Amino acid sequence: MFMLMLDVSVVNVALPDLRSSLKADFSGLQWVIDAYTLTLAAFLVTGGSLADRLGRKLLFTIGFGIFTLASLAAGLAQDIVLLNIARGVQGVGAAVLFAVGPALIGHEFRGKARGAAFGIFGAVAGLALACGPLVGGFLTDNLSWRWIFLVNVPIGVIALAIGALRLRESRSPHAHGIDWLGMAVFGAALTLLILGFVRGEAEGWSSTPILAMFTGAVVLLIAFVVIERRLGEAAMLDLSLLRIPTFAGVCAATFLSNATTLAAVFLQISYMQNVLGLSPWDTGLRFLPMMVTMFLIAAASGNLVNNIAPGLLLGVSLALCAIGMGLIALVEPDSSWTALLPSLIVTGIGMGLFNPPRAAVTIGVVAPEKGGMASGMGETFQQVGVAVGIAAFGALFHHKVVADFAASQAGAALGDAAHTTGQSVATGGVAALEQGSPGGAAAEVVEAARAAFVSGLTDVMLLCAAACGVGAVIAFVLIRRRDLHESAVGGDEQPASA
Repeated sequence: MFMLMLDVSVVNVALPDLRSSLKADFSGLQWVIDAYTLTLAAFLVTGGSLADRLGRKLLFTIGFGIFTLASLAAGLAQDIVLLNIARGVQGVGAAVLFAVGPALIGHEFRGKARGAAFGIFGAVAGLALACGPLVGGFLTDNLSWRWIFLVNVPIGVIALAIGALRLRESRSPHAHGIDWLGMAVFGAALTLLILGFVRGEAEGWSSTPILAMFTGAVVLLIAFVVIERRLGEAAMLDLSLLRIPTFAGVCAATFLSNATTLAAVFLQISYMQNVLGLSPWDTGLRFLPMMVTMFLIAAASGNLVNNIAPGLLLGVSLALCAIGMGLIALVEPDSSWTALLPSLIVTGIGMGLFNPPRAAVTIGVVAPEKGGMASGMGETFQQVGVAVGIAAFGALFHHKVVADFAASQAGAALGDAAHTTGQSVATGGVAALEQGSPGGAAAEVVEAARAAFVSGLTDVMLLCAAACGVGAVIAFVLIRRRDLHESAVGGDEQPASA
């Protein structure tokens, strides 16, 4: 779990180095993150279903093998296209592991022991998310951006050996065949949706290709729902689970949480590097307050699942995330990095409080033998949230920065060059402009660029805060303890050997 979550956030601080090393544009950099989360989301439910059918230990081993080999390919990639292909394959392996991990825990533990196990699981996930900027900064500054991927290889080999020795095999005795059609339609729908967001600014939001992508995504998602309903219990996505208010609530809350908080981290890292001019390592250091807060809160929150109503726990956590992202309003164009501290700390508390109960509640609504399916569905909403959030909020940020810069006095003075310069600001920040700008108006252009970047950051993060607040309301209203399966609220007995 540490490796998987690390690979969601570790690349953020390395993006400027990736841009210069591989000559990548803004959409290419978005795909470094989205290629991973997109395939991860597309194959999550399939991974969970296959694990229930073929065996969770077997799928764990296969998934980890794919992830480790793809990490090697990513570290050796010579251009942005090859890197993003390797990241996509990484996501396939990660999808299996994300789906199987909670199911393995759910199979091994019951009652309070399960809550404690998910507390550790969530703490590790929170630590990895928060450590990503620091680890990425250290490796990028001291070795190369390639090592943020290559470091997975020796760790993966060790983890595979431990898994072979320590994991017990388990599977569902009532498993159905593989839903290949559903998997293909769902993956195609997600691809069109993310591609539309990533290419919208370049192609034009009202252009025929972009409208076709969004229309195609909607049509395919509708077709996917029809396919799954007709297949019934043989479907890769058991839509009947969404009739359980708690499961529907935790899925919606998970989507909104990840769509907003991970996009916010992406934008805050971009601000630190592209406006404040911090190195990858210095950026990682300044995320330590969030890192420490997330880890400590996640480690302590596992046992809270047994003592506090899950809807209250998850609702409060999302409300804190929303407040934390709203505190971005404290940042001004001439602020130092410390203006981000309130936002980082409060958001870190919310994120740390959210992950352990989210995982426990997601599989807690079903019997342990269906844990793979429920876990896969829950993780799908999580990773779809990451992919859609970074693509959508990233595109909105890019558009806002370009528009604000072009509307400034300095932008107006640049004439036709304003749009191109604004795109440069959105992609690379202020640093490149400080080396010189058209018309000899470097100081004015740099000041306008800084103001446009901060304005875009503030507006988009406030929108993220509002969306996360909606997630909090959903959690308060829909998530209920009475919907949980007896294995999630029962005693501490352990399951028989599978």
